Amino acid sequence: MSRTVSSWILSSARNSIVLQGKGRLYSICIPSRNKVKWKLVFSKTRLYPAGSCSLDNTFSLKKAFRHTSTEEEHFSFQLSPSQINDILRASELSHKILDLNGKNANSVLRFESNQLASNTPIEDRRSAATCLQTKGMMFGVFDGHAGSACAQAVSERLLHYIAVSLMSRQTLEEIELAVECMKPVLPILQWHKHPNDVEYREITSQYFENLRVYWQHLLDLDTEPGFSLEEAMICAFKRLDSDISLEVQAPQENELMRNIALQVAFSGATACVAHIDGVHLHVANTGDCRAILGVQEEDGTWSTIPLTRDHNAFDECEIRRLKREHPRSEEKTLFVNDRLLGILMPSRAFGDVQLKWSKELQHSILENSCDVEALNIYQYVPPNYHTPPYLTAEPEVTYHKLRSKDKFLVIASDGLWEMLSNEKVVKLVAGHLTELSMQKPQLAFEKPVNLGYMHSLLLQRKNRGVASLDRNIATHLIRHAIGSNEYGEVDQEKLAAMLTLPEDLARMYRDDITVTVVYFNSETIENYYGNN
Repeated sequence: MSRTVSSWILSSARNSIVLQGKGRLYSICIPSRNKVKWKLVFSKTRLYPAGSCSLDNTFSLKKAFRHTSTEEEHFSFQLSPSQINDILRASELSHKILDLNGKNANSVLRFESNQLASNTPIEDRRSAATCLQTKGMMFGVFDGHAGSACAQAVSERLLHYIAVSLMSRQTLEEIELAVECMKPVLPILQWHKHPNDVEYREITSQYFENLRVYWQHLLDLDTEPGFSLEEAMICAFKRLDSDISLEVQAPQENELMRNIALQVAFSGATACVAHIDGVHLHVANTGDCRAILGVQEEDGTWSTIPLTRDHNAFDECEIRRLKREHPRSEEKTLFVNDRLLGILMPSRAFGDVQLKWSKELQHSILENSCDVEALNIYQYVPPNYHTPPYLTAEPEVTYHKLRSKDKFLVIASDGLWEMLSNEKVVKLVAGHLTELSMQKPQLAFEKPVNLGYMHSLLLQRKNRGVASLDRNIATHLIRHAIGSNEYGEVDQEKLAAMLTLPEDLARMYRDDITVTVVYFNSETIENYYGNN
């Protein structure tokens, strides 16, 4: 980014109209690369009431280099390379699956994740966990709006709901007996978290009690062997969203827990969760997060397989679904300006009860709640609100049977996909893989190597020249997403400008970005087919 462009960003911000008011939802015009796009912008929601922990300190490193307002007199886009790296790498997370005696039977080799805030605090969340009572690993990305409360709750709870849905009747009975006898409960998940990943510690007990009600419900069904994986994921998504809605309606004496329940229900979150068990990959998606596969063909070239579709006004299937669910008289008002009821970009999400409840229920809950304005929650009923619910958290589930040529899975919030295409992301990850392999000591090959693959390696090595700055692939993707110029190269000045954009301007140029990349163990996958 040239100095002229940097100056234009600042001057355009200072001369722009500032949207004010008590409403939670605003629409503004956002320049997106070479085109202009309208996107919904939400007011900030304070996640934690006074007296409890705050997210602000969690991301203080990244905020340290950011301006708080475009009205500052001494405004600079200057950052040193080390400062840029400190900001980009602050939330890096990586985990390698242990190889026990050279017999790693897990089809997941390792995963790498990172996120970069645009909102303050960040509204995205992520989760990764190994199932302990069932098989497999799960990875989730959650994109919050109108605050981070809903994304926070969903990131903590959804994987538990899925895991419980997959348990056998015997395991559920053992867990229920342990709770009844006040004995230690079998652990359900082994979490893989970054130290900055926060939790609702104050409300954990209530979340556990509601999870218990859910597994009691599953026991009452008296169905064995239970759900298929697709059914389990759909049921878990819908049940959690139902619990979020019911929790805020239940009487609550504890003011802190009441406030959190309100913020969770009246904010929203999209979600994309992958469950990987051997060669079986299931992806459940609600909203506009996205998951893609990177595939390496026999000739060494790379291709992309999309595993989700964005649930929004640009998807014909979503438009038809909503038209089926509502009277013909509402056909022209379901989507206005490419938004659901003229308000929300995604057409599926957790929370957002103001697009699910009746007007009367919304009024009743908010009228009986103390000081909801302090929580940035305001009653807003959109025009043409006649036949709710208009929004659902029910996911679409995609199944893919992994092959040895399926090398990696990328799950990310829409902040990445607004900047990079599916194909560009796969190209960047593939190039990064090649770079890392070339930096390792070369060993003698024990088996014949495909000539096309070797030719591809040599060409990429010749063309790339300078090695990547990042060991973590998620960081590499974020660096390119916000710093690439028109030639696809990272422009250091543009990168510095995008990272120092003040809080009142950053959201106009980039969204929160969360990325998780899962690498597959090709040898384990090959062995599966050899043994079967």
